[in-house]
Amino acid sequence: MQPDRAGQLRIVLIDDHALLREVVCETLNVEPDMVVVGVAASGAAGIAHCEIEQPGVVLLDGDIPDESVTETVHAIRSTSPNARILIVSMPDDPALVRQLLDCGVRGYLNKSASRNDLVSSIRAVCADNIRIVLHISVEALTHIATTANCQDKLTRREMEILTLVSKAMSNRQISRRLTIAEGTVKRHLGTIFTKLGARSRLEAVNKAVSIGLIARAG
Repeated sequence: MQPDRAGQLRIVLIDDHALLREVVCETLNVEPDMVVVGVAASGAAGIAHCEIEQPGVVLLDGDIPDESVTETVHAIRSTSPNARILIVSMPDDPALVRQLLDCGVRGYLNKSASRNDLVSSIRAVCADNIRIVLHISVEALTHIATTANCQDKLTRREMEILTLVSKAMSNRQISRRLTIAEGTVKRHLGTIFTKLGARSRLEAVNKAVSIGLIARAG
């Protein structure tokens, strides 16, 4: 974190809604230990603020049209590596939340969160280097936990095979791609079905996609 001379926590806000920017700035600037040092309506402008201001916290809208939130997160972490990034967004899609956590964000808050929730979340992620804050639906949280469990259970080889299955490749095609025996592919698939509680290739793929374990093939 980079406190200013008065010891306040420096914050950059990135959101494409003008009214929300105003409300958040008013909320945070009345806190004695916080000050908003940069406000932006786009990821590119926000990244520029982060590079100049080196804030302690970045509040980033996760749903700015025509922008990739993950790319913005990576850019912020590159230009301002000490900043804690908190995503503030309306959707709490579990696959996206999981992906952003894997990118290194320190929290995800649904825009239904209260002012007190926002302020306390900012303080929480600044309290130490390992704390993560989630203000999302129970359903999304359950999906995220399930994804983590599946990732712990599935081996790297099983993930490779499941990804190729999602691309409609046959056992023979997979065996050739991975240079393993076709029987080995079948054994791995049996294990994957058991771990995911699936009874078919399609069900295994659908379950893996639904929890954000793999991306649906385009």
